[in-house]
Amino acid sequence: MSFLTVTYALIFYAATALLIGGLAWRITLFAKAPAPLKIPTTPAPTTQTGVVLRMFREVVFFESLFKSTKWTWLFGWMFHIGLLLVLLRHSRYFINPDWFWVPHIFWELVELVQPFGIYAGFVMVAGLAGLWSRRILVDRVRYISALSDHLMLLLIILIGLSGLTMKFIAHTDIISVKAFFIGLITFNWQAIPTDFIFLLHISLVATLMAIFPYSKLLHAPGIFFSPTRNQVDNPRERRHLSEWAKRLEQ
Repeated sequence: MSFLTVTYALIFYAATALLIGGLAWRITLFAKAPAPLKIPTTPAPTTQTGVVLRMFREVVFFESLFKSTKWTWLFGWMFHIGLLLVLLRHSRYFINPDWFWVPHIFWELVELVQPFGIYAGFVMVAGLAGLWSRRILVDRVRYISALSDHLMLLLIILIGLSGLTMKFIAHTDIISVKAFFIGLITFNWQAIPTDFIFLLHISLVATLMAIFPYSKLLHAPGIFFSPTRNQVDNPRERRHLSEWAKRLEQ
């Protein structure tokens, strides 16, 4: 087993541990955060079913962003839908259709998106470029943008560009790529391809995995814990008390 293979295997184990552990920790904090007030953004649904539908529109269609600014919505939706297709296409490198825990319908979905996933990388990078331009060209957004915002956009753009480079310019051995990642999952390590662009690509991906739970990208799970979105607008019908306030009244 080469030094390079061992190094990247350990890097991905560490990045995965940071990703899963960090997400579990932050989601636990979100779940435990008190919500002492009723603060749903109005007009808000007055039933739990309405809240579910609102969250669905927010997560899938970015409803509030669409109402706020159409250009940001367009670039944001381009990035996220492109990312979704890219991730679905990439999942073929990490799973085998004969694994008992992989639903057959999921594998059919992966096969379905393969032709679209090839070009979704361009959509993803274009969306990111638009979002980055916004942070540079719009005065009020540039004022509140930190260095970390720019570095995060640069990191994801480089991931997209390096992936597109491997697909259309400097091809790598995808059979060896899948063997390497399946080997990591099954603890049967296989030699990693030594192409520079591939190593750069997965290094950037591992970096993103490691910092994801500790960055602003955590809005992905965080939106489900936002009281402005997940609360029912019924303060007159039902008194709202957070858990810590209930304990004080006992």
